[in-house]
Amino acid sequence: MTSASVPETTRVGLLARIEAKPEHAADVEGLLTGALALAREETGTTVWFALRLGPTTFGVFDAFGSDEDRTAHLQGRIAAALMENAPKLLVEAPEILPVDILAAKLA
Repeated sequence: MTSASVPETTRVGLLARIEAKPEHAADVEGLLTGALALAREETGTTVWFALRLGPTTFGVFDAFGSDEDRTAHLQGRIAAALMENAPKLLVEAPEILPVDILAAKLA
């Protein structure tokens, strides 16, 4: 899908919801804020946000220019770190939804 209202660098994305165990909310926050450096290294990840939705609920939204870039991100170091720590830190596996971006304003 293409649209004149979506920049080439933000065609597709991921929306993740992450529920931390109450005693590990600070650890999840640290993991996500620390992941910013890794996101900056991924040339195919053009937009990356770590979010707090509630005391123990977090989210990540990121965008990519192509499905290949999105797949590379899912196979990258951020996803590996999250999944490696999931049993200890999270209530359940993260909910990760692929999305198509319909419109965007970036600056």
